[in-house]
Amino acid sequence: MKSATKDKTPAAFPPNPGSEALAAEILEVLKYRVGKDTTVATPYDWLTASIKAVRDRIIDHWISATKEAYEQQEKRVYYLSLEFLIGRLMRDAFSNFGLMNTVREALASLGVDFDVIAALEPDAALGNGGLGRLAACFMESMATVDIPAHGYGIRYANGMFRQEIQDGWQVELPETWLDHGNSWEFERRERAFEVGFGGSVESVTDKEGRLERHIWKPGERVLAVAYDTPVVGWRANRVNTLRLWSGMPVDPILLDKFNAGDHIGALAESNKADALSRVLYPADSHMAGQELRLRQEYFFSSASLQDILQRHLSQYGELESLPDKAAIHLNDTHPAIAVPELMRLLMDVHGMDFDRAWSITGRTFGYTNHTLLPEALESWPVPLFERLLPRHMQLVYAINAQVLLEARATGRFNDEQIARISLIQENGDRRVRMGNLAFVGSHSINGVSALHTDLMKKTVFADLHSLYPGRINNKTNGITPRRWLFQCNAGLTALAREAIGDRFLDDIEAIRDLDGFAGDAAFREKFAAVKRANKVRLAELVARRLGIRIDPSALFDIQIKRIHEYKRQLLNILEAVALYDQIRSHPERDWAPRVKLFGGKAAPSYHNAKLIIKLANDVARVINGDPAVRGLLKVVFVPNYNVSGAEVMMPGADLSEQISTAGMEASGTGNMKFALNGALTIGTLDGANVEIRERVGDDNIFIFGLKANEVAERRSGGYQPRAVIEGSPELSQALSAISSGVFSPGDPDRYRDLVSGLYDSDWFMVAADFDAYAAAQRTVDDVWRDPHDWNARAIRNVARVGWFSSDRTIREYAKDIWNVPA
Repeated sequence: MKSATKDKTPAAFPPNPGSEALAAEILEVLKYRVGKDTTVATPYDWLTASIKAVRDRIIDHWISATKEAYEQQEKRVYYLSLEFLIGRLMRDAFSNFGLMNTVREALASLGVDFDVIAALEPDAALGNGGLGRLAACFMESMATVDIPAHGYGIRYANGMFRQEIQDGWQVELPETWLDHGNSWEFERRERAFEVGFGGSVESVTDKEGRLERHIWKPGERVLAVAYDTPVVGWRANRVNTLRLWSGMPVDPILLDKFNAGDHIGALAESNKADALSRVLYPADSHMAGQELRLRQEYFFSSASLQDILQRHLSQYGELESLPDKAAIHLNDTHPAIAVPELMRLLMDVHGMDFDRAWSITGRTFGYTNHTLLPEALESWPVPLFERLLPRHMQLVYAINAQVLLEARATGRFNDEQIARISLIQENGDRRVRMGNLAFVGSHSINGVSALHTDLMKKTVFADLHSLYPGRINNKTNGITPRRWLFQCNAGLTALAREAIGDRFLDDIEAIRDLDGFAGDAAFREKFAAVKRANKVRLAELVARRLGIRIDPSALFDIQIKRIHEYKRQLLNILEAVALYDQIRSHPERDWAPRVKLFGGKAAPSYHNAKLIIKLANDVARVINGDPAVRGLLKVVFVPNYNVSGAEVMMPGADLSEQISTAGMEASGTGNMKFALNGALTIGTLDGANVEIRERVGDDNIFIFGLKANEVAERRSGGYQPRAVIEGSPELSQALSAISSGVFSPGDPDRYRDLVSGLYDSDWFMVAADFDAYAAAQRTVDDVWRDPHDWNARAIRNVARVGWFSSDRTIREYAKDIWNVPA
């Protein structure tokens, strides 16, 4: 067995074949596996050949790591997540394998531009936002710190959607990322599991009439087929597996219906199975969408657990040791159905009694909560849950009885508290609370920032925390520096290596050594040149995609994240309108030139979020076209924001907008990526902003607005937003312009309801924080006017945020939750 701790000595990269040998291998792959000659090969063919040539080397390490895990009987981590926003894998894998320059040289010798073909690789449409990107960072870090791990999710054929902007409105189109195939994945038809829905449950009794077991007889079945993708750690330290499930019918066509002339009905089962792995987050504004989402969550959770148990049984021949050899982690509430599913498998398939199964379940699962928003703590109507998963509904009731009897026996909880602990919400429509289910079925529940974890204990899980006081712990999120510094910001990486050596490449916290260079004028000048080059690259992307020219000399102020009212893109837009008014009214002032860039998708059924996108584009059209502004302010909405876009936008940012309503953002990871790339943060004391401020220092971040406790006090204390708005001339004028149709002359009433929501409610404290936000932005202007000061602060940000590494986070998970060496 391996020791409890692992050798932290940096590994060397695998042997480099040299560019000449690799070029020969690429040509061989092109000919014999792609089936093309160099004279007719397309750029996509060269992309495929390059990936497969390097992939062959990765496979050797992949197989070796798998064998080692079996031979050493290593405990494995199984990470269940509905999203894995892995982005493009080519640069990631080539860089982590130490072959980036070699591949570039090999292709150049063949007359092929590496950057051209690398840009053709599609972003894998397997996630939407921070949740999925965190899962991707965690998978890469688990391989880097040498933890045997499998990620489990769904192989979405069309992802969430591809966003286009037409006349300022978001338009959703299918994301066709698999059009040219996926050279990284391997289909595993032999790893296919049946997953059932509906049907009935039968009770089996012994001769004395005592209940022996239950048999679930599903009314419909589908197959979950595995597709495996290798995940390469830094220096190829380990190669782990991302296993994604695709839905297939048990019978591809119902021949009796087809032969009877019902050609459409004959494909009904095939279409149902296909829908399971077609789209991420189907709209749940109607019952059909809710049902599909619950089906998806059960589909991938069940297939993953069946796979895990089969692997464990094949190696150990029993399941009592499951908690000692497997750590199954639930990334948010989406896979919470795995709790009763594991109980079902242990009891109904493997013959355990309830108490043994419950003990194994609780010791095996860990659960990460990512939100305090009630709508994101999923719950399902009991009738829907019971119809789709009748056996699981029985088990939820049984688990609930166990938990509530335990709570009642303590004598510490009144009826109201018992109702909040219950897995079944009884007020109004009866619903199954998936957050509560994940909590009671796990031995560890963690938040993702210090503030978020503290709020979990005081709000959504207060009563469960009281019942199980040792379970909640904090694991502040992190990002992988390989993707979010070494690959996306080659200039800054090279500058850091020149200044402080290479130690930070293996231990990112060693980048702290850059701190002493903040006062070095020569280094600041080099740092500014790197930032300028990154801004030019971003400006070229904007010009190429949107035809808009932006000046790299201006302050690039960027907010890129999912569009949601709590993330407060509206606050940013309102400040842009107010600044626009001020620039026109006071042209004599020394205004700092600024470009405000936005990016992000709104859920298809989220009306206000889509309206905010339209408002951003309407405001951009007016401001950008007004000669009175003299180019001092531009607003740009970059469509279809994804990982590849982020890799250009984050290195090119001067200012990072992290302005969510305090107490509502669990952590954020964009804030970490921006800071590591030399952007200063303007933000509230929310999520990981709190800890970023502690690390970088008060002078190197712009904090404004209400704190989480003050937001709660306002909401409960008769807050009057109308009086606040009327007391703020700039905000009043901006809202008046928007609501009267200045930015929507063809539809003057377009934003009337959005504005009236601020006057009447202002749940997200946009009006309450506006004046503080605007004042913070003018402080930003003041600092920006002194480039030496600005660059010194930016360098300190880079130097002081190495702690926010997913390597550090994963080591904490390994030690405190999973009990695996790292």
